[in-house]
Amino acid sequence: MIPPNHWMHGYGIGDMSSTTAIDTLLTSATDRGDVPGVIAMVTDSRGTLYEGAFGVRELGGKRPMRIDTVCWIHSMTKAITGACIMQLVEQGRVGLDDDCGRWVPALANPKVLEGFDAAGQPRLRAARGTITLRRLLTHTAGFVYDNWNADMLRYHRMTGLTRVQTFAKPEDCQPLSFDPGERWHYGINIEWAGKVLEAVTGGTLDSYMQKNLLRPLAMNSTGYLLRPEISERLSGVHQRFPDGHLESVAWAPPQKPEDFLGGGGLYSTAGDYIRFIRMILNRGTLDGVKVLKPETVAEMSRNHIGELPAGVLKTANPMMSFDVDLFPGMHCGWGLSFMITPHDVPGRRRGGSLCWAGLRNSYFWIDPVSGIGGTIITQLLPFADPTVLALHAGFEREVYSGQR
Repeated sequence: MIPPNHWMHGYGIGDMSSTTAIDTLLTSATDRGDVPGVIAMVTDSRGTLYEGAFGVRELGGKRPMRIDTVCWIHSMTKAITGACIMQLVEQGRVGLDDDCGRWVPALANPKVLEGFDAAGQPRLRAARGTITLRRLLTHTAGFVYDNWNADMLRYHRMTGLTRVQTFAKPEDCQPLSFDPGERWHYGINIEWAGKVLEAVTGGTLDSYMQKNLLRPLAMNSTGYLLRPEISERLSGVHQRFPDGHLESVAWAPPQKPEDFLGGGGLYSTAGDYIRFIRMILNRGTLDGVKVLKPETVAEMSRNHIGELPAGVLKTANPMMSFDVDLFPGMHCGWGLSFMITPHDVPGRRRGGSLCWAGLRNSYFWIDPVSGIGGTIITQLLPFADPTVLALHAGFEREVYSGQR
């Protein structure tokens, strides 16, 4: 175990000045109150290059943020679910272009929401095209999140169904916002991919994930269930208000989730997630344990949506998310559960890097060209917080400063 805030040498990137600069950047952010607490880590294929934790777990509290602090990683769950799904694809148990209605009846005859009639009732029609696993993993199946779609937000308020309830019965399945394959829009697609996994395996996503990915990778603090040793390390969560100030938010995390959703819901630590990143950098193997084939990781890492643009979202719920455009001016692609930046980001990652994020402003990237990846984790809303994005960019620039 390397000590906190220690930069390991011999990995082709960074030096002690980088360590000091990163420490100063992150410490300054918490001292100014930009974020209550932050955790950051960097790895290459062989080991951890940097780790640091700064600030506190909750505003007004005295518990420090630590490397082993447990955080709700929300949609950083998606890449882990994607890896589990791709294990089944490797085994020939399900195909990327199979009609998922074969496995999950709710996906057999999807409907498209075209708007609302004069009486305010939803106008639905039969979808043209099929929902395939490839479309679910690339967010081109037609499902959306209501945080970034006003019509779907209105639909959910009208039906009164929670997101979990929409997975329970075919008649409650959320309608699509467009025909499968027509365009990209971020949504509950990988949640449904998780339901396909459960149908194929006959077990829960949680049990499959623990047995086939998390335990083999020694990601021992990651899961859907808050075991006592996890709960005692859990971070608080926060809300940023329109005037910029932050408040700690009281919440009671579910001890027994209603469902295990492939698109979100995992708890994890930066150290655990960095092991997942390192596995991808090693093309499916970590510490001698193989969980994916190299050719599978390569397939996951290529753009599967052609010329469709990905990654830009307009908020429909400002308390949950700002507008999202993580790389303005760049036409991003999407792989099998990752966003792909096709070009170099000046001073930062190289073209072909994989990335995504979690709702409470946690972010990761994997740069196969430079051979490094990293994560930076906070626990605050709304998503795509400009202050956190600036901190993320500054952190990443310092990581790459040794290569300039």
